[in-house]
Amino acid sequence: MNEPPMTLAAPRIDCREYGQLPDGRVVHEYTLACGPLTLSAITLGGIVTRLMVPDRAGRMANVVLGFDALHDYVERNPHFGLIVGRYGNRIAGARFSLDGQVHELSRNDGDNCLHGGRQGFGTRLWRAEPLPCRPGDDSVALQLSYISEDGEQGFPGRMEARVRYTLAADASWRVDYEATTDQPTVVNLTHHDYFNLAGGGSALGHKLLLVASHYTEVGPGLIPTRVAEVEGTPFDFRHGAVIDSRIRQDHPQLAHGRGYDHNWLLDRRGGDALQVAAQLADPASGRVMMVLTTEPAIQFYSGNFLDGTLLGTGGQRLRQGDGLCLETQHSPDSPNRPDWPSTVLRPGETYRSSTLHRFSVA
Repeated sequence: MNEPPMTLAAPRIDCREYGQLPDGRVVHEYTLACGPLTLSAITLGGIVTRLMVPDRAGRMANVVLGFDALHDYVERNPHFGLIVGRYGNRIAGARFSLDGQVHELSRNDGDNCLHGGRQGFGTRLWRAEPLPCRPGDDSVALQLSYISEDGEQGFPGRMEARVRYTLAADASWRVDYEATTDQPTVVNLTHHDYFNLAGGGSALGHKLLLVASHYTEVGPGLIPTRVAEVEGTPFDFRHGAVIDSRIRQDHPQLAHGRGYDHNWLLDRRGGDALQVAAQLADPASGRVMMVLTTEPAIQFYSGNFLDGTLLGTGGQRLRQGDGLCLETQHSPDSPNRPDWPSTVLRPGETYRSSTLHRFSVA
């Protein structure tokens, strides 16, 4: 739903009480405004509940799916807008071996561990700290922190996680992740926003570009089986394609995922700097989102399991394809694939990852 025309905001952060959890703990909502963007996030899971972005005429719309009430996020959230951890995506058999020791994890996706288990980071109450704006600043930031105790959801080590949201006047939203541990563990943090640049209706008419020549095919349980080339398949988005023109093609991998729910290996040029991973565009509104990341891969999920049973923000009934996810990450099941880039974090090391969403209009 479109809202009044945009106004360029000076950097600011507002805070209000959003609601209470069943155990009485208070959840707060922070609203960041800077330049043409406004972002609202709650301390439960760091969930981004609202991201207001202008279209080519300057009309504002919320471009992420969410709910109107806290109890929906507590009781039925299909990962809308949350911080994913300790391990984004799937770990096969909900177990992995590290330094000769087998660790059994929370099973919440058949026999697998998905997005950190039944009570992953997106279900936890985070501590929020607005970072002060200084005169002349062209950005505003909110830092979220959470301590994951040793053994939480089966993961070893006491891990301290910090996630920073930054809005800048150049119409960008940046997410920076850091983590440290007191024992060897695995970590793969990401964000699970469902984007719809039209602000409503289906997102399958969006045009998607992925800077990736390879993807990981999946088998039962959507666990990766092998790396394959995208050439000649519906998974080739290197030159951009409308999602709806590909998603119903006759391909066994699309049948496995009921659409797209796959991991692409990015064509990175080396180094740890932010590099372009994806671009998403809505032709009708003109909104364009470019995704840059330090991560080696990205999961494109086309909202296949939205089945009309959920009512989102404003009472919108959410159906398949009404939002899509672009989750920057290491590859799923990497802890069980020693030939893939490692996700192991050891004491004395600091895990770091960054992703930038840059908005513009065509």
